[in-house]
Amino acid sequence: MNGIRLFFLRIYAVAFKEALHVRRDVQTMIMALVMPVVLVLLFGFGVSFDLDHLAIAVADQDHTPASRAVAHALETSSDLRLVGGLDSAADAEQAFHRGDAVGVLVVPRGFAAKLARGEPSDVQLLVAGSDGSTAIQVLAKAEAVIGASAARFAAPGASVSLPISVATYIRYNPEGRSALMIVPGLVAYILAIIAVLLTALAIAREWERGSMEQLFCTPVGRVEIVVGKLLPYLVLGVIAVLLVLAAGAWVFDVPFRGDLWTLAAAAVLFLIGMLGQGLVISVLARNQMIATQAGVLSSMLPSMLLSGFLFPVENLPTPLRIFSNLVPARHFIAALRGVLLRGNGFAELSGELLALAAFAATMLLIAALRFRRRLD
Repeated sequence: MNGIRLFFLRIYAVAFKEALHVRRDVQTMIMALVMPVVLVLLFGFGVSFDLDHLAIAVADQDHTPASRAVAHALETSSDLRLVGGLDSAADAEQAFHRGDAVGVLVVPRGFAAKLARGEPSDVQLLVAGSDGSTAIQVLAKAEAVIGASAARFAAPGASVSLPISVATYIRYNPEGRSALMIVPGLVAYILAIIAVLLTALAIAREWERGSMEQLFCTPVGRVEIVVGKLLPYLVLGVIAVLLVLAAGAWVFDVPFRGDLWTLAAAAVLFLIGMLGQGLVISVLARNQMIATQAGVLSSMLPSMLLSGFLFPVENLPTPLRIFSNLVPARHFIAALRGVLLRGNGFAELSGELLALAAFAATMLLIAALRFRRRLD
């Protein structure tokens, strides 16, 4: 019993010492508590996949009230912006070259006459495909506007409906807002970078200043040093999670539909894993500049490209998709979106929690094994 009591007393002593350092270090406090909120707000407003006021030109070759009604339907849409008329479809390429429009609607001759006879009349939409995501949204939005206005253009008595009626319901994000997809990913992305840098820089700074030598003069073991130094930053990380989630809910209306304890478990396991990764970097580097570079590269790139933050993991090549299972941000983002948007709990997210727990245990084990009570 005395051995266990001494073990926890030593952890407490190291944690208390580290907490005093953190409290006196204004830069660490700003990095841990202010930067995550600022970055969430900055990226939350700056990064959006919602495109509106897309520039559309019209090549009206019919010059009838019906053809002008098509152009007016586009003009009244909040997502599309009519930028002018073209003489013919041949002028579309020049409009794309100049950047005047991302789409050109071509209304052919005889459009109104066919409508009056109750015959199908096609319109052509030319889209600049240099930006694939913009092109897809132009096609979808223009098709929706023309489809909604089809009944007004049809001749009296003509049928514009299909024999099958399709009703579409969008779950979890019916308004299609980018913020509901981006903000949970931002939380994981930003916390991954901040958590790694917190421990990587703090411990590397002690190696450089020589204060680690004083710690080696005590009977504290390497496991006690690793755990004791991690605990204060874990508390800071938990506070940072609460702050960024509160900012997301208040500013971007991100809902909370799932189980609180599932989210708490995922957040704590994720933070332990990323803080442990920072400890491993600091033990290996022992230099703040190298620790900064290694921390940013090892946390920023995988958390952005291989986590599902911006791109679906399913779209990755098979080798990268397999490797992405080792990226903790992937599992934390899945847990965040599951709890916040879909209302998931432990049953649905047990696999993500196990993956986060395995990563956290691995990082702490490596940090403890690589930590040596010597200065060379």
